[in-house]
This record gives sequence, C-alpha cells and structure tokens, in this order.
Amino acid sequence: MLAIDGAYGEGGGQILRTASALSALMKESIEINNIRANRPSPCIRPQHYTAISCIKAICKGVAEGLSVGSSRLRFIPGKIQPGEYNFNVGTAGSIILIFQTCILASLKTPEPITIKIIGGTDVKWAPTWDYFTNVFLPMIGKMGVKTESELINRGYYPKGGGEAKIKIFPVRKLSNLRLEEGYFGKIEGIVHISNLPDHVGRRMKHAAMKIAIKNNVRSYIQVENANSLSPGTGITLWCKSDKTILGATMLGEKGVSAERIGEKAAHQILREIKMKATLDSNTFDQILPYMVLAENKSTCIVRELTMHAQTNMWLVNQFFKDKNIFQIEEKQDVKLIKVNGVGFI
Repeated sequence: MLAIDGAYGEGGGQILRTASALSALMKESIEINNIRANRPSPCIRPQHYTAISCIKAICKGVAEGLSVGSSRLRFIPGKIQPGEYNFNVGTAGSIILIFQTCILASLKTPEPITIKIIGGTDVKWAPTWDYFTNVFLPMIGKMGVKTESELINRGYYPKGGGEAKIKIFPVRKLSNLRLEEGYFGKIEGIVHISNLPDHVGRRMKHAAMKIAIKNNVRSYIQVENANSLSPGTGITLWCKSDKTILGATMLGEKGVSAERIGEKAAHQILREIKMKATLDSNTFDQILPYMVLAENKSTCIVRELTMHAQTNMWLVNQFFKDKNIFQIEEKQDVKLIKVNGVGFI
C-alpha cells in the first residue's frame, strides 16, 4: 500500500483528489495521512468527501476513514463500473474539482460514465465552469480524452445549488503534447452574472476589452445571465493557437469594482501571451497527470511553476518512483518543462 503525506508542499485537497484518482486508475491501494494539514480548516471537507465518494462509487472501492473532518484515508480501489451517477455536495463546494478527479480516475472505463453533481460551478480556489469547458477539457481532448459537458445551473457561494453533468468516454491511449511555441491572435471570453444589475457584466466586459485594445489584441467577450440561488459574477478569458489554449479567470468580489475584475483578468492572460507561455500555470498543474500517462515526451513553456504544480509533480513521482519523469529548464523568465510519458497504464 502506497503511503502519502497529505501535508507535503501546498498540503491541500489536491493531494487527496489526485492520489485517489490515480489509485483508481492504476489499481494501487493508498493511505493518506495529515490530509489538508496546511489549510486553515484542515482534514476532509464536504467537497473532498463528495469527490472521493464519486471515485469510490464508480470503481466499487473501499474507503476507510472517509468522513468530513477525517485526517486519514485508506483507499482500496476496485473495478471501474460504467453507468450514471448523481451526487450533491450539499454546499457551494466546487463541482469542477470533482469532475476533474472523476475524469482522471475513469480513463480506463470500458463504457461511458455519466456523472451529474449539484454544488458550486464558479467558486474561489477552483477552476470556473467556463475555464473547465473552454480550456481544460479541450486541452485533454487534444490528448485523446473525449468528454461531453452540460451546464444546467450556475452555483455561487454561499448557497451553491449549481448543477452540471459530464459524460466520460473510454480512452485507448493518451497522446503527448509538444508545445514549444504558439501564436495567439485574439482573446475570447465569457462574463457570467446572476442576481446583479446588468451594468455590472457590461462594465466588466468593456474593462477587459479596453486592456486588450491597448495591447493591440483583438477580443470577443460575451455576457451570459444566469439565475442562481446566490448572486455572483466573474470573467473567464482564453486564447487559442493551433496546438494549445491559454486561460485566465477572475471572480467578482465584494468591494472590488467590475472594472477592476475585468482588468485583472485581461492583464493576467496578456502576461501569459507576452511571456510566450504555451500553457498557463494553472492548466499545466491540472493536465500534468495526463502528460505523465501519455506516450512519449511532452513539452511546454510555463511562466510560473506554482506550488500546486510542484506538489502534483511530487505526488505523481510517488506512483512512479523508478521513472525520471520531469525535467525543468530555465529559459529567460519562463520555464521549459519536459515530461517523459510512461505510457497509458
């Protein structure tokens, strides 16, 4: 049984989610201690409980210590069972983080798996729905992962109540990514808004577009109105080349103007473009396990190697101790990352 220290690195829920997903995928039992020890509210929280419950259900696994407030989990995976599954986080906990966990765990499913979850679709410390569907899913799609996604309702903090569905198809193999350069000609984006005056969304959109114009970049941003239990708003921007996608996202905050949110998102994605990154730092963190499982070597350029990414790299190495997987080269003010794929297991 593989022992994992849940307090390593950033010591958050990512260790719990990714380790459990890889456990189910590789059929290797794990024991995680010190779960989320570096967080203000440590141990398993409702969204982590739901994520592990999802994996447990779809692989008919055994999860000892799976309860809200637990600091230790022993997970013994079984065989992936295709079908339809429904879960409710019970809070505004991120639906997206749970979907990402389930996709990785389900890559070897013999038949499609459909998962519907109620919770938060656009919440802090997690990818937003628009980032998930316009950046993350297309990027793993380029590697051979086929999915279908549907947003039923948006859900914001504190009440949640968002609802979304994803269908995961069987994967035969994972293709590598060679992302050593990219040309990004325009920025696309979505401003989402619920239970707030319409002018808030318009102001956020126009502020982002003004920043893009000042930097001689075309932009196409739409505003989508939602009807959710809690008021909320935010913006997600992305830009595509023929091989890759860069993304940036910001959520609205009390006391922060709509203009400021739009400007920050625009500056964020323009910074990635100007540094000639081929994956934004958050996307690299999220697709890193797929690059490891791909056939042959993958390469990408990132502006910053986040603590999340460094922790994820450490975690993956726990499952492949005999592999020299990651090489990182400093290249001016960015990092060239080479990932030696181990092949789909």
